Amino acid sequence: MESRITNQKPPLIILTGPTAVGKTALSLRLAKAIGGEILSADSMQVYRHMDIGSAKIRPEEMEGVPHHLIDVLEPSEEFNVVLFQKMAKEAMKGIYGRGNIPIITGGTGFYIQAVLYDIDFTENEENTQYRARLERLAEEKGNVYLHTMLQEVDRESASAIHPNNRKRVIRALEFHALTGQKISEHNETEREKEAAYRAAYFVLTDDRNILYQNIDTRVEQMIEAGLVEEVERLRDMGCTRDMVPMQGLGYKEILSYLEGEVPLERAIYLIKRDTRHFAKRQLTWFRREKDVIWVPKNEFRGRGESFQGLEEQALDERILDYLVKRVETI
Repeated sequence: MESRITNQKPPLIILTGPTAVGKTALSLRLAKAIGGEILSADSMQVYRHMDIGSAKIRPEEMEGVPHHLIDVLEPSEEFNVVLFQKMAKEAMKGIYGRGNIPIITGGTGFYIQAVLYDIDFTENEENTQYRARLERLAEEKGNVYLHTMLQEVDRESASAIHPNNRKRVIRALEFHALTGQKISEHNETEREKEAAYRAAYFVLTDDRNILYQNIDTRVEQMIEAGLVEEVERLRDMGCTRDMVPMQGLGYKEILSYLEGEVPLERAIYLIKRDTRHFAKRQLTWFRREKDVIWVPKNEFRGRGESFQGLEEQALDERILDYLVKRVETI
């Protein structure tokens, strides 16, 4: 497919969906088909040394397709939506300059929204003193205490943010303190903004049983691939549980095991359970987004075919054909 970088808004492809739904393999095929470069919207894959737990694509698996925002920060460095937006825009400028189309892939919905609608974060000043006080409260009284504070001022945000996601809880509380507005209402307003690009916003989904099975299998494969050893190396490098990336799924549970707090079997169970919950929250986010093109894998399996009756490669070919046709219409 020829690049369609013409007048008016530039083109942008988004291929997202819940964790373990099969975004990585499909994004490679799509990039090759349309002349695209992949831009990762993942809050963990940005970090070096965190490969297994983040399900990061390896260089030898990229098949020559350029990838951006992978392995660009150390675990000790801060990463947030503002920095993501800045880095993504810089990468996209280069992609357009090469005559290619950026394909944002990954499951962090707020990151995607920040780029697609070109959200302006400059007007929201930071209150570092208030943030520091919240962080001290979290250290002294725990994440649940902070999450309860958020429930009192913004029940919608509290239901969407896990209590252990301290960073997002603090951001929501800080936003409310600065503006008097609920961040959930702010996000709804941002969703009403017109997209800054000619976009095709694909959300890949699958039957819940298959998705959960894929999650369980992926976690088991991570353990076999050396997730415990990876977390051990990170701990030896000086990474502690108060660092944001070490609070990520897979990392905090294995760290608890290494610290003797839970047996390995329990840690593995918790990773599987919490990853399933995370996938549900991701789908909840995408259901609230407008202009989404849902891509249910079940509908491409065909009648009479069992869920496992169609090989993943053949299934991806069917889906790819659909994606390319939709891309050609933007």
